[in-house]
Amino acid sequence: MTHTGRWAELKNLLRAEWRQLTTVNPSDRLWQMPFAAALAAGLPLLIGAYFGRLDYGLISSLGGLAFLYLPQTPLYHRMLTIMVCAFAMAACYTLGVLSQFSPLLMMPMLVFTSILVTMVCRFYALGMPGSFFFIMAAAIGAYSPLEASQVPQAVGLLSMGSLLACLIALFYSLLTLRLQAPKPVSPLPPASFDFVVFDSVVIGVFVGISLALAQLLQLENAYWVPVSCVAVIQGASLRAVWNKQFQRILGTGIGLLLSWGLFLLPLDPWGLAFTMMALTFVVEMAVVRHYAFAAIFITPLTILLAEAATLGHAPPTVLIQARFFDTVLGSLVGLAGGICLHSPRFREVVGRRMRRLLPSRIARS
Repeated sequence: MTHTGRWAELKNLLRAEWRQLTTVNPSDRLWQMPFAAALAAGLPLLIGAYFGRLDYGLISSLGGLAFLYLPQTPLYHRMLTIMVCAFAMAACYTLGVLSQFSPLLMMPMLVFTSILVTMVCRFYALGMPGSFFFIMAAAIGAYSPLEASQVPQAVGLLSMGSLLACLIALFYSLLTLRLQAPKPVSPLPPASFDFVVFDSVVIGVFVGISLALAQLLQLENAYWVPVSCVAVIQGASLRAVWNKQFQRILGTGIGLLLSWGLFLLPLDPWGLAFTMMALTFVVEMAVVRHYAFAAIFITPLTILLAEAATLGHAPPTVLIQARFFDTVLGSLVGLAGGICLHSPRFREVVGRRMRRLLPSRIARS
């Protein structure tokens, strides 16, 4: 290929990347949904601020993220789905918290949790955000500084946040079903080995690899590494994985600047609560339209959710640098996992060996 041909190909590639980056997707999402999501995540924070225990509010707020799994289906199906997701959030958080007492168990726990929740999400066609928030709950739980005697209380607080999310989902659904007709419940797709089992195992292994690398590099509070990895690797195609990896790093870089600005503000517990509610509202309005723009606000929201109770213990610049490095590391591992996941040769070789380890009834599906 001539020099001119290479230059033309590079320009076409850059033009395609720019189109992907600047495309805003249409959405029929009502504004009431982001508002209800902000309430589900923010009310526990307001209650915690009122009683002077923001740390309790942060744990319950994590459980409130179960609201984001509410589908646009009839009421019975909505409530069944969100109650199951609320239980799953509590279960994943519990496994994460328990694993912190033995660092050697942390990586196997995250691999097991990632495989299990991804299988369930795919078998029941849960859709986006898929296993993302379940794995995030496990990762944050694994790095929560708790004593053994505090575990039941922490799990109870998160469960209360999930219960509040179910109640908000009920009232939200009663309102919005009068404004917008529900979508029909789609029949479950055939549970194929490749989609349900193989993909879930690959995703779980690479999430575990990302955490193992973070531990090997002795990164502090490296929960953001596996979270970034699973956010990237869940792309439906290799192109989608690349786009998410690029947009997540770009959005996170800008989001860290926003986080740095927020950390410089003299925010009290009430200010933190309202700030996180505003961030949740913006994220849920934007994420279905433009992922990179939403990632700008996802970054400070997640950092505050995991570390607001300990802000001030370290300079903001140290925290910002750590989270950016975590994002790059996790996204690169997620990209490597996405390449393997969408490689026909990798699927053939590894899938054939995986089938030999499973009962024939499952392997033939």
